This record gives sequence, C-alpha cells and structure tokens, in this order.
Amino acid sequence: SVVAIKRRGKEGNLEYRMCNSTDLPFKESRELLIVVYSFIFAIGLPANCLTAFVTLVQIYKKNITAIYLFGLSLCNIMYLSTLPLWIIYVKNGHHWNMGTASCLVTGYIFFCNIYISILLLCCISIDHYKAVVRALESRGKCFRSQRTATMVTVAFFGTIAAIYCPVFFNKNIQEKSTATCFETPLNVNLALYNISRFFLGFLIPLGVLLFTNYRIFQSIKTSCSLNPDQKAKVRNVAIAIISVFVLCFAPYHFVLLVRAIIFFQYPDKVCTFEKNIYTTSVIFLCFSTAKSIADPFIYVLAGENVRREMCRTCRRCGIHSSDESQ
Repeated sequence: SVVAIKRRGKEGNLEYRMCNSTDLPFKESRELLIVVYSFIFAIGLPANCLTAFVTLVQIYKKNITAIYLFGLSLCNIMYLSTLPLWIIYVKNGHHWNMGTASCLVTGYIFFCNIYISILLLCCISIDHYKAVVRALESRGKCFRSQRTATMVTVAFFGTIAAIYCPVFFNKNIQEKSTATCFETPLNVNLALYNISRFFLGFLIPLGVLLFTNYRIFQSIKTSCSLNPDQKAKVRNVAIAIISVFVLCFAPYHFVLLVRAIIFFQYPDKVCTFEKNIYTTSVIFLCFSTAKSIADPFIYVLAGENVRREMCRTCRRCGIHSSDESQ
C-alpha cells in the first residue's frame, strides 16, 4: 500500500543515514576513472569539434539529419568540457573543493547531456524510419524539413534543461554538507526519481529505437529501389545507433533501477548494498561517458557526404600545419 511504501521509505532513509557517503570504496575505481576520463577527453573533444563543424556544413547543404547530429556534438562538447573537473575531483579522493556552484553546474550538464542525447538518437532513428520505410509518404512533408528538425532539437534542449533545474535548489539531490559531488546517499525522492529516469528516460526511448530500426531492417530487405551499398549504409547507421544506446545507457539505467528497488524492498540492507555496488556503478557510468567518443561513428556512417567532408577538413588541417612548420 501507499502507506507501507512511505513507512518503508522513511525507514530506509534512517538506515541509510547511518552510512556516510565517504565510506564508499572510492579507491577501488580511482585509477580506472582517471584513465578513462582522460582518454575520453583527449579523444572525444577534438573528434566532436570536428564533427560539429562537418555537420554544420551539412546543415547549410540542407541535410536534415545533420541538425540532430549537430545537436549531439554540442551535447558532447559541453559534457567533455567538464571532464577535467571530474578528473580533479577523483584525484582528490572524491572531495569537491572547487565550490558548490561548479559542482551543481557540472552535474547539471552531465544529466542534461545524457537525456538530450537519448532523445536526439530517437530523432535520428525516427527520421531514418520516415525516409526509408515511409519514403513516399514523407517526401515533401513538413515533418522532414530542416525547420521542423531545428524546432524539435531546440525544444528537447529547453525541456531537458528545465526538467533538471531542481539540481540547483533541491537539497535531496545534492547535500551541501558533504564534500562529495552528486554522490548523495539515497532517499525516497532520489529513489523515485531514479525509477522515473529508467522508465521515461531509457525504457520508452529504447522501445522507440527498437520499433523504428526493426521496421527499417524489414523494409530494406524487401526494397527494390535501394542498391546493396545503400542498404548496407542504412543498416550500419541503425546498428550503430542501437549499439551506442544499449552499451552506453543500458547498464547505467539498470543500476539506477536496482538501487531504487533495493531501497524500497530491503531498507535494512541499503547501506551494505550501496557499498558493494559502488564500483560497478561507476564503471557503468564510464560506459555512459563513452558515448562522447562513440557518437562520431554515427556521424561517419550517416553518409558519404559526411565522410568526404571529414577527409577534406583533415587534409586542410594537415596542409595548414605543414605550412606553419615550414
């Protein structure tokens, strides 16, 4: 019953307060986090800057999908710019000494990046679904226009940014009394929040991706208008999107769900469970971070024009650097 759930939640809160967040095994994952975050920052930032430029060029050439890809690259660049702060935080033994405001902004960017990226991946799949499965119906329609794609992208940025504004003033999300940053012990509100993130932010988008890409696979099998190279291109984009989504987001969200279930069902074991699952949780968090270097593969697979533009840009950069060295 609702009353029983509330009572259990309170018991879980009291039980968890006996466990300090600094008791978590931070040292077990310290070296791994530093190495992974440093690698992702070093590779991801230049790669996403390049793809942002390339997709911007494609937007000027009236490419609709490029608008969603450009939004993805902007998300990644924003998040990658915060990684040095996370690296310093981990090096300092999970003590955030750079001010409360910077912690809140960094966490805010992280959460927004995850769910804007998820929604944009869905947009890319839906756009491909309309272009491939419903090619005749979507031809010339407004929902496959650059204006519509731009409005949808801006709307997603604004909606997710508004949804995650509570990180700045909700003390249940980030306790100011602790030295850690966004590693607050679970409470009732956070547990319910994690459940909603699993279903609304992960499971429903996963259903959209599976449905649209399944229909795409079925369509290209029976299509007579696409040659083998075109079919391979469409298939590779679909596989890349599903792979990035499942590998980067599924582990992290399943941990969120399991933690919430344990919190409500076994309140007396929450503290022990949180300690045992912490290292696994941060490893899965690294998987979600890895999307910043996985997304450029989608850009490359999205079309020949993108690959040619990337090669042209790289050659220009190479020529300029050689001229400067001379």
